[in-house]
Amino acid sequence: MVDRIRSIVDADTDWTTSCPDWEDRILARRSLIPFDPLFPDEAKAALEVFRELRIVDMAGSPTMGEACRPWVMDLVSALFGAYDAATGRRLIRNFFLLVSKKNSKSTIAAGIMMTALIRNWRMSGEFIILAPTIEIANNSFWPARDMVRKGEVLSEILHVQDHLRTITHRTTGATLKVVAANDETVGGKKAIGVLVDELWQFGKRANAENMLREATGGLASRPEGFVIYLSTQSDEPPAGVFDQKLRYFRDVRDGKVADKRSLPILYEFPDRMLKSAREPENFYVTNPNLGASVDMEFLEEKLRESVVAGEASVRGFLAKHLNVEIGLALRSDNWAGAPYWERNSDCGVTLDAILARCDVVTIGIDGGGLDDLLGLAIIGRERETTESGQVEELAEDTRRWLLWTHAWCHKGVLDLRKDISPALLDYAADGDLTIVERVGDDVIQVADIIERIWQSGLLPEKKAIGVDPAGIGEIIDELGRRDIDVSPEAGVVVGIPQGWKLNGSIKTCERKLAGGTLCHGGTRMMAWCVGNAKIEKHGNAISVTKQVSGTAKIDPLMATFDAVALMAMNPSAGGSVYTAERGLLMIAV
Repeated sequence: MVDRIRSIVDADTDWTTSCPDWEDRILARRSLIPFDPLFPDEAKAALEVFRELRIVDMAGSPTMGEACRPWVMDLVSALFGAYDAATGRRLIRNFFLLVSKKNSKSTIAAGIMMTALIRNWRMSGEFIILAPTIEIANNSFWPARDMVRKGEVLSEILHVQDHLRTITHRTTGATLKVVAANDETVGGKKAIGVLVDELWQFGKRANAENMLREATGGLASRPEGFVIYLSTQSDEPPAGVFDQKLRYFRDVRDGKVADKRSLPILYEFPDRMLKSAREPENFYVTNPNLGASVDMEFLEEKLRESVVAGEASVRGFLAKHLNVEIGLALRSDNWAGAPYWERNSDCGVTLDAILARCDVVTIGIDGGGLDDLLGLAIIGRERETTESGQVEELAEDTRRWLLWTHAWCHKGVLDLRKDISPALLDYAADGDLTIVERVGDDVIQVADIIERIWQSGLLPEKKAIGVDPAGIGEIIDELGRRDIDVSPEAGVVVGIPQGWKLNGSIKTCERKLAGGTLCHGGTRMMAWCVGNAKIEKHGNAISVTKQVSGTAKIDPLMATFDAVALMAMNPSAGGSVYTAERGLLMIAV
């Protein structure tokens, strides 16, 4: 029997963890696991244990078998049913459950890990539930503790130590320990099974990747081992290890990556349904426990409250209760152009596209301190557009502006700003941020791009490069060394007044976004910067400044405003001029 099952398992065409029809399955309330248990006897034995565990904090203390929906049993069957008892090897080792808040993740986590502890054969084995905070750790430990105390048989074979958040099997000496994450608690572990709770919070930690590597390192010598990631969506744009895992498991689910050792169970909306996600009749899509641990009236009440509170609150509701990924964080004091940002994205807007499709280009530069980003923005005025295959000449005042941005930072920022380093590393991986090893390399690379544009003949003869006058000397010097005339008389490089004096550029940018005539490449980095931007009122004017936005980075956005200030003057391309006297012309905007 075992040999027959193994022959089925080993045949690549007989089973897969990819689920390309997941959209149809999730809408029809069908299982997101596209195969039956690989080893049915193992799945059955584990279910017998799991079903008998009691949920003490529910009325009547029902068993897991009585209270859990079929999707939970599918997960348990897939996990334990992937274990080949004849070889001691688990064929599927990595699991990712993404499900909305209040769908009993912590209780499920406790039940799965208790089942693993009871079914384990390895003497002195270790099982870990790794949580980002003590509070979340307790959320998983308390249900596990109560399962032991509520079961007469379990109380005899398992020993609970509340103060250590540890449960020990009296016969095997194996332990289940629930820990709040830090380097000391996970270093040197040789765990058989690791369950990582609320992975989205680990995504905000600079050291999370190393921490998880330490926690899961024991699996190298434990072929029966497994890792389970549990999470809701993040309340901010996904970053760090959460973003990495989410993207990878999505690719496995969609069949883009062939990895039979990883199983994605991702309760999220198909793209085509995102606009209707907030309709109550669709809440079931990411809430498989709707009607059990999730109350429909509660969700409807929270939605009404968030609508009254504003768009930022709505996005928070969508992220936590409906698993809708946040692309751009909004708050009550956000810049007015932020709500229009995402809908103006166009992945075809690249630097090469701007140089090919535009008749004039302006440049904005901002930032560049050792603990800061150096932002570069290129705006081109589109020469023509294509609709239904036809090329149409555009009127002067309706041409789209195309925006491309890039940013640089010194590697030291990753240590100075550990709170944002996961995001910065993500943007570097996207190709939108360059992390330089040597101070000054960023200036050289900015000058390389500017020189390329200058040689294209698309820059205006004057007022071509707009800069924040503070701390821009190095770039002006580097441009001068390339025979670009940066003297005040030439007027190629101009200082753009900042603070409330930038009000006109900010308003222009808002109007272009609202009207759909400012398009950008849709990068995560710029969505992050736009979400970071906060406004401050000065009478009838507003400002978006680094001081107002606090420690969050907005330099590429500020560079965009500088470029907008010059493009708003309706310039014409004017060719190139030579010589190199360092200087800076200040203009009013």
